[in-house]
Amino acid sequence: MNFYLSGWGFLILAAINNCVGSLLLKKSRLVATDPSLLTLLLSPWFIGGIMVYGVNVILFAKALDQLPVSTAYPIFAGISFTLIAIAGNLLFGERFDFNQWIGLSLIFTGIIIMSR
Repeated sequence: MNFYLSGWGFLILAAINNCVGSLLLKKSRLVATDPSLLTLLLSPWFIGGIMVYGVNVILFAKALDQLPVSTAYPIFAGISFTLIAIAGNLLFGERFDFNQWIGLSLIFTGIIIMSR
């Protein structure tokens, strides 16, 4: 059986993966017993985040097989910003109010203008 994803499929997976990696890094800092570099590097949450980011590079590279980078990266970043903002609010109680909605709207407007 042959599995096929379009460039857009890889891009969406990369954005979701980027969100997961960012959330793991945040969690690594929330559970840290001290702010030292050694504690950071030995944290399973941090190690998991780095591994997820490694997969993210592969997914994004596969997306670039089929998409121009000048289109792919802004869309990837916009999806990632949105997912991270929403997940940060839901999982960590981070602020996500009217100003954040306006900011995300401006980002998406810019992405649409830039990718045309």
